[in-house]
Amino acid sequence: MKTKTQTVLPTGILAGIAATVLTLGAYAQMQSFLAVILYAASALPVLIAGLGWGNRAAAIAVVAAAILGAVLASPYFAAVMAISTLAPAGWLSHLANLARPASELGGPDDLMAWYPISDILLHLCAVITASLVILGVMIGYGPELIDETFSRIAEAMRAQQPDATIDAAAMTQLKTAFVTLVPMTQGAMWVMLLFAVFYLAVRMVSRSGRAVRPREDMPSALRMNRHAIFVFLGGIVLMFIDGVPAMIGATICGTFGAGFLLAGFASLHFRSQGKDWRLPVLVLCYLAATLVLPAMIILVLGLADTRRTIALTPLKSSPNPDETKID
Repeated sequence: MKTKTQTVLPTGILAGIAATVLTLGAYAQMQSFLAVILYAASALPVLIAGLGWGNRAAAIAVVAAAILGAVLASPYFAAVMAISTLAPAGWLSHLANLARPASELGGPDDLMAWYPISDILLHLCAVITASLVILGVMIGYGPELIDETFSRIAEAMRAQQPDATIDAAAMTQLKTAFVTLVPMTQGAMWVMLLFAVFYLAVRMVSRSGRAVRPREDMPSALRMNRHAIFVFLGGIVLMFIDGVPAMIGATICGTFGAGFLLAGFASLHFRSQGKDWRLPVLVLCYLAATLVLPAMIILVLGLADTRRTIALTPLKSSPNPDETKID
């Protein structure tokens, strides 16, 4: 019978192939919302490999996907795929596998302490911020790119409706708003999608019995680290500065705002446990969150409830040769 260590290499390679196929499928469906789902889902094989078989399997999956993407598409395609999805997925699986004896943190001698979910979410926001900034530099994102995009849209509108008039002043204001709106919304969407994929991977691996990390109760564990508040405020300050700082600040507000939004929803789930009105209220909150004001209220709830919960399990020998200690 093969041991877990002996299956690391083939598992990592298969995960890399699956991630590449999903990403190629996303590019084939570029004009539909399905592309976004497929692109986010490309992180799932890497997460499953890392959470179930350890860090080496995740690393092999990332490398295999990058090589395959470069061969089937282009090195640029492989770089974008690795930076935006695969590397963040590999890092999340690494953090989830971190553990150390609870006694080193002042806890009981017979328990193991796992890396907090709040810190994993904090890392996800930071990694997605860095990824989007790098990708923005690669594509030359800025006012010039937005201006070019809007010019093409205006030309297409004139071709379809030659008599249509475009308000130049309104168009200029819209361009200015889009420079910061695009990275903000993209950062928020990407954090929420990748965390949803991470949660799905945790459930799948836990059911398979291969999970390195024990499954936690997300409503009680999912909060943002209190230090994230200062990063979020820093992003707001940067948005008042023109140019590159404003775009970076918008990205930070989007990613970390999404983290607090997720924490707010988790707090709602936790506070409503055992209540008769739980289901209708949660459904109403999720539907209302599509609007700005209700989403801001839930975000504020996440800001107001920041904590760092550490999961404790009975101490045993390391289930994974790649497992390392919490920093």
